Amino acid sequence: MDISNASRFINSYNRIEAQLKLVYNAKATQNFTDLVKRCADLDITVRRYESELIDYGKLRNAIVHRSDGGSGETVIAVPCDEVVRNIEFIEKLLCHPPRLMDAIKVKKVTSVFADKPIMSAVETFAAYRQKTLLVYDHGTMIGAVNTYLLFSKILQIAASGKSVTEYLKTTPCRELVDEEEMKRYLIMSQEATVFDVFVAFEEKRDLTAVIVTENGVFGEKALSIITPSDFPRINRFLENYNAKPF
Repeated sequence: MDISNASRFINSYNRIEAQLKLVYNAKATQNFTDLVKRCADLDITVRRYESELIDYGKLRNAIVHRSDGGSGETVIAVPCDEVVRNIEFIEKLLCHPPRLMDAIKVKKVTSVFADKPIMSAVETFAAYRQKTLLVYDHGTMIGAVNTYLLFSKILQIAASGKSVTEYLKTTPCRELVDEEEMKRYLIMSQEATVFDVFVAFEEKRDLTAVIVTENGVFGEKALSIITPSDFPRINRFLENYNAKPF
C-alpha cells in the first residue's frame, strides 16, 4: 500500500499541532481538539479553519494505530489527495502566513509637508481623492490628517466667525496633527501578515487605517496605508492564494 499521502498528512498535522502549542503555550499532552478550540480565540487562521482542523484531528486518529504497549504507529488508512493538499495549505497559512506587502505591494502614499499651509492639504485631498494624508517634517512622519478632522477644524473656524480662507492659507499643516486622532491609526512593520491587519480592524472598531513602515516604528517613511477599502484587493490575493476570503 502506498502510504505517501498518509506520511504527508501526518507531517503537516504534527507541524500544525506544534504551532498551536506555541500559540497557546500548551502542555505536550494537550488534546488536539481542545487545543484547536482554545487557539481559535487567539488566532484568526485557526478560527477560520476550526472545523477542518477538528475533522483532521479525528482523521489523524483513523489513519494511524498504536499497538497496545508499543511506541510505534501503523498506518491503517490513507487520506485522499484533496485532504492532503488542504491540510498542507492550512499548515502553510499557520506556519508561514502571507505578508501584507505581498498582497498590497508598495503603493504611492499621499502626503503633505508640515510647514506648508493647510490649503495645500485641501488641494492634495482634491487632487488625489484620498481620505488620509501623512504629514512629514524634514523627512520624518509626524502624523496623519484625514478629511473628517479637516472638516471639523473648518467648522470650528467658521462657527467662531473667523475667516476660513485666512485659516487655510496661513495655518501650517502640522497644526492639523491631533494626538487623539492618531489613536485611530496603527503602525505595522512590512513583515506584518494579511491576518494581522484583519485582526487589527476586528479588535479596534474605530481604526481609521494601518500605516505600514519598514520596521513598524512611528516616524519612519510609510510604505503603504491600509484601510477597509483595501479589503477586496487583499481578498482577491487570498483567493489566488486559495485561502478563505474574509
